[in-house]
Amino acid sequence: MAVEDVSGQGLAELISLAGRRAVVTGGARGIGRACADRLAEAGAQVVLGDLDAGAAAAAAAEIAARHGVAARGAALEVAQSASMAAFADLALAQMGGIDIWVNNAGIYPSAPVLDLDHAEWDRVMAVNVRGCFVGAQEAARRMPDGGVIVNIASTGCVKAAPGVAHYITSKHAVVGITKALSVELGPLGIRVLAVAPSMTRTEGRVEFLDRYTSPEMRVLIEEMEQRVPLGRIGVPDDVARVVLFAASDLSMLMTGSVLFVDSGESAL
Repeated sequence: MAVEDVSGQGLAELISLAGRRAVVTGGARGIGRACADRLAEAGAQVVLGDLDAGAAAAAAAEIAARHGVAARGAALEVAQSASMAAFADLALAQMGGIDIWVNNAGIYPSAPVLDLDHAEWDRVMAVNVRGCFVGAQEAARRMPDGGVIVNIASTGCVKAAPGVAHYITSKHAVVGITKALSVELGPLGIRVLAVAPSMTRTEGRVEFLDRYTSPEMRVLIEEMEQRVPLGRIGVPDDVARVVLFAASDLSMLMTGSVLFVDSGESAL
């Protein structure tokens, strides 16, 4: 199944998602919430999955009211394959199909490599790696007419940092999943892309800094952030706009690529 040649379409048509059905995992807040909001603004119906079902439902209600599209939030544990399958079935039943799937859910704990507990390693792999793969697998099974899968990676897929060996490894794996699935799913008309942010100003980032860093380390991180070429780190909507590009027909002939949203950090 060859993807459509959309070179005759106007810009408004290329970016429009009217009539399309989108899923975002980890959609209750942060980058996931921003992605769902931008996809809905472009006209897509959305279903948000999150560990916090109440927060996902509240986010969906706000998105529906703001953009006038159907939106729903539901419980999802991406590390559990049965939960992912049930959530995908719910999204399919709710919207009548799935055209866009954003694998956003992930965790970012920290521990020195010599102290890294193997159970914690397994937890990160279960959420960040298996969750991404199973999400893409369940999405592709429900895209008989093609679609787009967007995996949220990280600049950790090309750079390392102390204390997060498990996270760095997981994000390398997300890029591997993206490339492998782009080859295998391309003939089915399914494009697979990765979007790789650097540290982004989300609720999770605040929690990470509070939990794992000293005041001195927080000052050092803030100084490092100010040295990126574009002068600031991202906010969730910076990432969401690139996800919208990836999900829309603007990127029609792109698959297997990694799109960095990092203020130039990966170039340093």
